Amino acid sequence: MRNAAVLVVVVGACVANSFDLDVVPLWRQVLFVVLAVAGYLHGRHLPVRHGWVVFALGAAPGVVDLVIYPERAIGSVGLLVVFVVLPWLAGRFRRQQAELVESGKNRVAQMEREQEFIAERARLRERARIAADMHDSLGNDLALIALRAGSLELAADMSEANRQAAAELRATAVQATDRLRQTIGVLREKTSQTLEPVDEPVEALVDRARGAGMDVVLLRGGESLDVPSTVDRAAHRVVQEALTNAARYAPGAHVEVRVERTARELVVVVHNTAVDAEPVLTGSGSGLLALAERVGLLGGTFSAEPGEGFTVTARLPCPAESADPLTEES
Repeated sequence: MRNAAVLVVVVGACVANSFDLDVVPLWRQVLFVVLAVAGYLHGRHLPVRHGWVVFALGAAPGVVDLVIYPERAIGSVGLLVVFVVLPWLAGRFRRQQAELVESGKNRVAQMEREQEFIAERARLRERARIAADMHDSLGNDLALIALRAGSLELAADMSEANRQAAAELRATAVQATDRLRQTIGVLREKTSQTLEPVDEPVEALVDRARGAGMDVVLLRGGESLDVPSTVDRAAHRVVQEALTNAARYAPGAHVEVRVERTARELVVVVHNTAVDAEPVLTGSGSGLLALAERVGLLGGTFSAEPGEGFTVTARLPCPAESADPLTEES
């Protein structure tokens, strides 16, 4: 409202200075220049929504005067256009140009912030992937190393020096696992998921655990149907985490891994018997929570229940159109 009032004053002063053009003293000529500068500055710095209404009202007396004194009316309207309207339009154009440049700068800055955000998210995803891979591979390997060292420590034919070396190896594996868990806690996001495919089948995973001294058997059953890669990776991860937990909390237990393929789902059950031995390693159970989340993302169900030992069960949906004969191996 104040900007419109200033424009009204400028237009009114120009209209008043346009009368009686027969004698135009120097101060009136200077006033026209001042009004032109004022019009430009108003258009440049004082935006107004209805500037054309003000100009129309200022030109109204000249339009009415066309009937009586056409020459005087044309002169007053022409002076208004030349010394106010055109400078005001020039100032408005410069203001809009400056606003466009500023908007472009803001847009560039926003795009840069978005790119930084995308890059940061990519770094976080990479950190989460590294953490998941470390947990999936190194955590399992360290647990198996500690399990094997514990078996050597209890062997009857071991000398005292070798038994002491095995104990030191087991303690070192425990410390390395603790440091690994701390590192994973820094790197891992709460909802992180590893996206890398597994490099080995479940059979190779079970064979590695058996080679490290674990009493484990694999039973496959159900229909011989293709399993999607995402479901296969999740099944591998379930077995890996369950074997790692068995090595940590139930050293010496018998572990049974059952993988059954039906026409609608893949069922993975890992059960270890109860033992009286002290746990080789300690943990917080975050791996099972991550498994439950991963299985849930695939639309499946997950359970980890103690009983006569400990049982991990995952049901992963993977419907198929056809079925083949039943196969079973151990």
